[in-house]
Amino acid sequence: MSRPSAVRVQFTLVDLLIVASCALASLFLLGPGHWAPGALRCAGLFALMGVGPVVLRTLAASLPGHRWLHVIADWWLLPTAVLSHGWLSPVVDAINPLLKDAQLVAADQRLFGVQAAVVLARIVPPWVNDVLLVCYYGHFIWALVLGLVLYRRPSAAEYDEYLTALGLLFCLNYAAYILVPAVGPRYFLIDAFDGPLRGTVTPLLDSIMRTPMFARDCFPSGHTGATLLVFYYAWRFSRRVFWVMLLPGLGLIAATLVGRFHYATDLLCAVPLVMVVTGLALGASRAARQREVVKAARSVPVDAIVRP
Repeated sequence: MSRPSAVRVQFTLVDLLIVASCALASLFLLGPGHWAPGALRCAGLFALMGVGPVVLRTLAASLPGHRWLHVIADWWLLPTAVLSHGWLSPVVDAINPLLKDAQLVAADQRLFGVQAAVVLARIVPPWVNDVLLVCYYGHFIWALVLGLVLYRRPSAAEYDEYLTALGLLFCLNYAAYILVPAVGPRYFLIDAFDGPLRGTVTPLLDSIMRTPMFARDCFPSGHTGATLLVFYYAWRFSRRVFWVMLLPGLGLIAATLVGRFHYATDLLCAVPLVMVVTGLALGASRAARQREVVKAARSVPVDAIVRP
């Protein structure tokens, strides 16, 4: 009687990023950060998201006929990035509870001589606020749109590189939130503004952005970083998506200042972050392709070699 062959489970680099980062956060909250409010609950939630790739990839390998398991595993980064953002509070409370807004305000003053959000509040008309705040809510939409376009293509290389870059961006961006916690001009510079943001739908959209559980997510600008990253990959892999999202994407970046969410320094520092993650993702993609070439070369049987 033949023994059943062992199930071979293959993990992507994004899977490993999710498992490692969630495990690190969970272990920290169970150990040194256990005293922070909500630490135990968030540790469990991080652990739940961290085991997701392991469970999904194992089930997908064991049940090859269930394509939907592969799809969920391939997109597991999206719920992880969205949900884990709200679980950062106890991590920041335990590691770096002091706000860094004063330092960011000083950096803006030294670099630009003004506070951009305050200046823009005096010159941007209400209807422009409406347009830009609507654009601001495209943060995850454009990343999802490009992901869907690349995911439908026969070759997985472009999607894998793009997703790797997104995974690295979220990991490093969230790490920066922990190291440099800040609430942004809308809270820290509230006395410098003449009043709340004006517009038809702006008050509603602005109020919704005040409801997230974690609000110390100012430096660097994740909205700017993600939009620049999608711009980069859309230009490389899908020019149609690039041209469709160009104006809304630029509006999204402008809204980070007009909406009083970020300091100008936050936007500036998002640029090198995107450069780093795209460079790392490109290097990982090239290494993966090289491994496939070597693997294919080793799989050629000896008797298949034709000698002259």
